[in-house]
Amino acid sequence: MITGRTLLYGIIADPILYIKTPQMMNALFAEVGHDGVMVPMHVLDADLETFVEGIRKIENLGGLIVTLPHKTRLLALCDRIEGDAQEIGAVNTIRREADGTLVGVALDGKGFIGGLGESNISVKGLDACLLGAGGAGSAVAFALAEQGVARLTIHNRSQGKAKDLAARVAARYPDIPVDVGAADTAKRDLIVNATSLGMKPEDAMPLGDLAFHEGQIVAEAIMSPEMTPLLIAAKAAGARIQPGAPMLRNQLRLMLDHMSAGRKKPEDCRRWHCRLHSGRSPVTLGALAGCPSRGRGRGALALDFDPGGVLQTSDQPDL
Repeated sequence: MITGRTLLYGIIADPILYIKTPQMMNALFAEVGHDGVMVPMHVLDADLETFVEGIRKIENLGGLIVTLPHKTRLLALCDRIEGDAQEIGAVNTIRREADGTLVGVALDGKGFIGGLGESNISVKGLDACLLGAGGAGSAVAFALAEQGVARLTIHNRSQGKAKDLAARVAARYPDIPVDVGAADTAKRDLIVNATSLGMKPEDAMPLGDLAFHEGQIVAEAIMSPEMTPLLIAAKAAGARIQPGAPMLRNQLRLMLDHMSAGRKKPEDCRRWHCRLHSGRSPVTLGALAGCPSRGRGRGALALDFDPGGVLQTSDQPDL
């Protein structure tokens, strides 16, 4: 029940129609006993600074999840940055502290690698091509290098942004060859789409070279639709595909921990640690219409935390 004690959280995006993160996060709030509610917030790029100034004054706002197209601009609008977000050049989760201070962090890369881990995919030693050099792309690029890819090629419409990202990754991980160039699809072990192309039915493909084949892995950062045109084409050619949904699932705990830090009472911290970081903690989502149910009713989805704190699912959502 929402009361005057309930903390507010938002996810900001443009467009907002495809966002389903609130359903998952609200289910997680309920499971761990956190008195919070997350709602989607449609914020235009031109209004971002005005919006940020406004949220500083909302005393019961706990934090924000940030998605396209705001991740890079919000980095400069935060008061403090944690982790490697400064190097990545983007944030995707913000905590509003009691005095209005905004603290940003980048969790896309950790979520992406965790999602691959669900499918028992290791990127170590792979020849990887990353499509996109925006906020999500930057986070994924750093994560791939950290995990030890053999080579990373960044393919982006804007050569300037791609070169800038390549230089930052190479400076942090000098032993990893990082360059900017064509996708050269046929010779890659791993292709990752970190652009927004594929979210809308009218979108073009994020690359023109569709020479997919068996033995490759083609992965998405897009949450919805589950099967983008890129994944459909890759699967038809025999490549192994990785949808974007696991990336978000593996960020939920990290996002909640970041947004709620400093607001949890000591007893809350003990309960959350027990529920989120040990044993099995099922979260049932009954509101995602259209998801397969296998006996739990239309739209039901079960998320489980394994003993390592990683979210697992027994049904695949369309996020």
